[in-house]
Amino acid sequence: MNVEECVVPQMKPAVVLTGTAKERSGPLVGLVDIGVSEGAYFFQVALPGVRKTQCNVKCHIQRDGRVHIEGLITGGGVLQDPSSLYELKVQQLSPPGPFTVSFNLPGPVDPRLSSHNFKSDGILEVIVRKFRRPSVLPDGFPSL
Repeated sequence: MNVEECVVPQMKPAVVLTGTAKERSGPLVGLVDIGVSEGAYFFQVALPGVRKTQCNVKCHIQRDGRVHIEGLITGGGVLQDPSSLYELKVQQLSPPGPFTVSFNLPGPVDPRLSSHNFKSDGILEVIVRKFRRPSVLPDGFPSL
């Protein structure tokens, strides 16, 4: 097998952004990486400005592989800590507000078999099993 046969084309998912995710000030919301294994898909979505402690992110996965993420970026022009109140004069982070991120995985999945992890660095990681049609034995019963 020569080198050309081993090259896997890069997947560039069509990602649809709305709300705050569409505005391009500050770190980009909605950057997506997708990994593929024999039995599952793995994806990471960048959600800077979304706080894990106020996790208001919903991730809907459809059987056809369509993923729809919605949430709210909190914050704004004023920051407060226990002893002081700060008014932001320069704001490079994503503006506060609702957002959606939608994209397609490379194939059908079983949404019931998924694992979500929203990390403290603002990255949503999800593993979802590929959909497999149950094989049927000649006697009509599904194989185990």
